[in-house]
Amino acid sequence: MAKEKESTLFEYNEESIKSLDWREHIRLRPGMYIGKLGDGSSPDDGIYVLLKEVLDNCIDEHMMGYGKQIDLTIEDNTVTIRDYGRGIPLGKLVDVVSKINTGAKYDSKVFQKSVGLNGVGTKAVNALSSSFRVTAFRDGKEKSASFEKGVLIKEEKESKSGQSNGTLVTFIPDNTVFRNFHFIPDYLENQLWNYCYLNAGLLISFNGKKFISKNGLLDLLKRKTNEDEIRYPIIHLKGEDIEIAMTHNNEYGEDLYSFVNGQYTTQGGTHVAAFRESLVKTVRDFYKKDYEASDIRASIVAAIAVRVQEPVFESQTKTKLGSLTISEGGPSMKNFMSDFLTRELDNYLHKNPAVAEALKKRIEQSEKERKELAGIKKLANERAKKANLHNRKLRDCRIHMNDDPPNKGKEEFIARQLQSTIFITEGDSASGSITKSRDVETQAVFSLRGKPLNCFGLTKKIVYENEEFNLLQHALNIEDGNEGLRYKNIIIATDADVDGMHIRLLLMTFFLQFFPDLIRDGHVYILDTPLFRVRNKQEVIYCYNEQEKAAAIKKLGAKAEITRFKGLGEISPEEFGKFIGPDIRKQPVFLEQHTHIQYLLEYYMGKNTQERQEFIVSNLKVELDKVEDNAELPMAEA
Repeated sequence: MAKEKESTLFEYNEESIKSLDWREHIRLRPGMYIGKLGDGSSPDDGIYVLLKEVLDNCIDEHMMGYGKQIDLTIEDNTVTIRDYGRGIPLGKLVDVVSKINTGAKYDSKVFQKSVGLNGVGTKAVNALSSSFRVTAFRDGKEKSASFEKGVLIKEEKESKSGQSNGTLVTFIPDNTVFRNFHFIPDYLENQLWNYCYLNAGLLISFNGKKFISKNGLLDLLKRKTNEDEIRYPIIHLKGEDIEIAMTHNNEYGEDLYSFVNGQYTTQGGTHVAAFRESLVKTVRDFYKKDYEASDIRASIVAAIAVRVQEPVFESQTKTKLGSLTISEGGPSMKNFMSDFLTRELDNYLHKNPAVAEALKKRIEQSEKERKELAGIKKLANERAKKANLHNRKLRDCRIHMNDDPPNKGKEEFIARQLQSTIFITEGDSASGSITKSRDVETQAVFSLRGKPLNCFGLTKKIVYENEEFNLLQHALNIEDGNEGLRYKNIIIATDADVDGMHIRLLLMTFFLQFFPDLIRDGHVYILDTPLFRVRNKQEVIYCYNEQEKAAAIKKLGAKAEITRFKGLGEISPEEFGKFIGPDIRKQPVFLEQHTHIQYLLEYYMGKNTQERQEFIVSNLKVELDKVEDNAELPMAEA
């Protein structure tokens, strides 16, 4: 037995050591370079990171004073980006996009405060694209090179050119890496607007639509807020290497947008921590009152942008800043932020007493609400602890968004954190199927008991008094905002029937009413599961709509067996594993810009109005017409 066991052990010798070239390593471990892969349903999915890596180079050129326009087109998943900067030096064209640790950004004199500094960006795009072509235009000459999955296919010779200086990149994400991927225009437009807000005067053309900002972060906050929701006019402060815009509204939580060198740092970092701390100190000093930090920051909406020399990020995707200083030999991030706010915000409040009074009233309102909730919260927290011990409503996973990454394997761990997911289900059968088929490393399940309460128009007191809401809040760890959020993805998994739709609405009402930042930050989704299974003896096809069912029947024949799934509990765990794995389909829940949340909730979840009745009737007729049309598809196509 001992010899048999010994023979199965992994032999560690010279042959165990392998060296991968740059392309092989990126394709083997894409998460280390672009975070999670995804299919485009999340704003931080890999296809958007590929786009960002190329755009970042264009932005860096603009920041250096070269090129005032960027042209972007996306057609049939083919991405084309043209900037009008200096153009890649022709003799180094192939090296820049295919030789790791090669680029101009190692010379800090050339790119003092650029976004990417490690020479990886476009190489990752090249390696993870089925087709990648780059052309540089420089001083009346041009040169092109074409690649497939990072392999050089053709390098063209230099030739004369009548084109303006700059770089043209065209790529198609590899569909063997990014399965069933698709670009969502809303995500792309948000990404482009952010570039424009941080680079006033830059024009970006996307499929013919123009994006440009004249007032930077002031424009960003105007776009993210509604004038009738904010408590005072937006405060806009600018200094060397820093810009801040802020106001307060009537919603719960903190709504912070943070940027470093033009990079949207979705997970914040040292600059956000410095802002939150410095804001509290400045406000306390101005009013000469020791307000609670949570009362000062409650309901704040702010955008913070800093320029850092050679920034240090906590991952290749650059979503969290780790730099402790603003520049080599310069002040700490904390002191830099504190000095700026102490000077600029304090001056602003002295010069604008009406704004100072409005801010004070908002803080005191938060203080009053906090004190009213104090007793209830204590009892609710105790109840939640007991419930979590004795009631298995939450089947947790092992990796969470708020876990501290280990020193060893940090990049891969962060990539797994981006996959952390909680499914919110209703009923034992549905939660049981998901629990048995999930990935226990990154997927958790929270089981509701019956339909949640319609919380429209209610105060946050109800979150603590209602057991379901209280336990859900604790499972997500969102009592004090998104910073402690345990899961990157919150997926509502309910049946595709009337009751299931109603539960979805009630859960979305809960999030919009009390935790709107979860939706704004792109954390909430609806799980898509197949409505039909069409199979014969050779093949099984799962169909998510009537069109797919029609195509499956056409492929497998009219005698194929068709099963209609009425609920999630009817899908076996073995089958369910296919629908929540790498090919998971989920619909993002997001708010359009300038959406008035209270009006939205009033319309859909308030009293039954004539306007809503007319909307439902007219849209129901459209949906019924679609169903009737789809029902005829198999006959028509046959």
